[in-house]
Amino acid sequence: MESYSRRWFLGAGATTLISAGGLTACGSGSGSGGSGGTVTAMVYGDDAAKIQTAQVDRFNGSAAAKKAGGKVRLQKIPAADYPAKLRTAMGSPNAPDVFFNWGGGSIKAYQEAGRLIDLTDTIKSDAVLRDGFLRTVLDAGALKGRMYGIPMRGTQPVVLFYNKTLFAQHKLQPPTTWDQLLDVNAKLKKAGVTPFALGGADIWPELMWLEYLVDRIGGPQVFAKIKDGDASGWGDPAVLEAAQTVKQLIDDGAFGQGYSSVSYNNHGASAAFAKGKAAMHLMGSWEFSTLLGIFPDFAKKDVGWCAFPKFDGGSGDIRNVVGNPNNYWSVNSRVSNKDAAIAFLRDCASETYTKALIANGDVPTTTIAAKMLDSSPNPEFAKYQYQMVQQAPAFTLSWDQAVDPGWQQPMLTEINKLFVGKSSPEQFVSALKGLK
Repeated sequence: MESYSRRWFLGAGATTLISAGGLTACGSGSGSGGSGGTVTAMVYGDDAAKIQTAQVDRFNGSAAAKKAGGKVRLQKIPAADYPAKLRTAMGSPNAPDVFFNWGGGSIKAYQEAGRLIDLTDTIKSDAVLRDGFLRTVLDAGALKGRMYGIPMRGTQPVVLFYNKTLFAQHKLQPPTTWDQLLDVNAKLKKAGVTPFALGGADIWPELMWLEYLVDRIGGPQVFAKIKDGDASGWGDPAVLEAAQTVKQLIDDGAFGQGYSSVSYNNHGASAAFAKGKAAMHLMGSWEFSTLLGIFPDFAKKDVGWCAFPKFDGGSGDIRNVVGNPNNYWSVNSRVSNKDAAIAFLRDCASETYTKALIANGDVPTTTIAAKMLDSSPNPEFAKYQYQMVQQAPAFTLSWDQAVDPGWQQPMLTEINKLFVGKSSPEQFVSALKGLK
């Protein structure tokens, strides 16, 4: 499985800005929010949608569907069309009752327009929903502490990958502190090896460095304030220190030369890592699948993985994770059959659904997944990802997915300016504080 949610969102999805003002039309179905009738579920139509297709077929023949007095009809929307189709549908009388999303900023406008059911109390009172998923993943899809989504695919944390063979050759150990990272950096450069691969041409790989540094320096609460729409959060000292640390890495040659013209999307950064030109690569967990596909021998023999280091003097826990916690099902507040919709969401915690995700190469975030990961196509890495997410005190959603859609592109622009030297750390902070 590759990075369908990550790369898609930053391609087609990045151009779609959702405004609450466009969401004032009538709701879906009868608009009763009660019971009885068919529930429509809109899903992002990639290869993994086959799992949701099977889920719908299974649910429609179940006792749960019969008890709820309704069935589910799946609407698969082609990948590139999904953001525009969803926005149009949510502003029409034919809005879906249940729909696929990324949590955070991707649903903020719908929540503000009163178009989502707050699932917090439902989850707390339902043992299957409350205990069926890893808590950090449920929390990551929330807005201002309220839950609007149920996890329905696999987790994609950002991982620090390293070349085990190169590390052994140069007698290095994976860094667990920032001082150790700087020491590894210096030794690799002295040996003529670029410390870190970076696909700077795509910008979003640069984002991962700031996400982890802000967390490790200031803790997850720094970005939580920003996620909730308070631009003054960009003025937190942790953001400035993270930007200064990035500049230090760049000036110190941690990413080598020409990284701003290297693309991840065309496998340029992965190739530099796989061919030994770079010793480490900070990337989403899908990188392992990507490497298995294009450099299988390297992936099987040489790839190691570890947590992003602890920052000396910082308040963030080394167990904290950033990345894509999951994709979510959310429920329209005008749902035609709420009982059927909730029963359908409960199926996402089932053993059958969990097994289907694992067989597809995903790492589910159900609480029962741990005992099933031996059947994963890559059990060792799957178990590492699951334990990483399971043990995380906090899982911060990727900034570009978490922030208000109107902030997304300006934020990415400012990150790129910082990385290419067109902006100082102080200018970076000032520009982001000015977001409206």
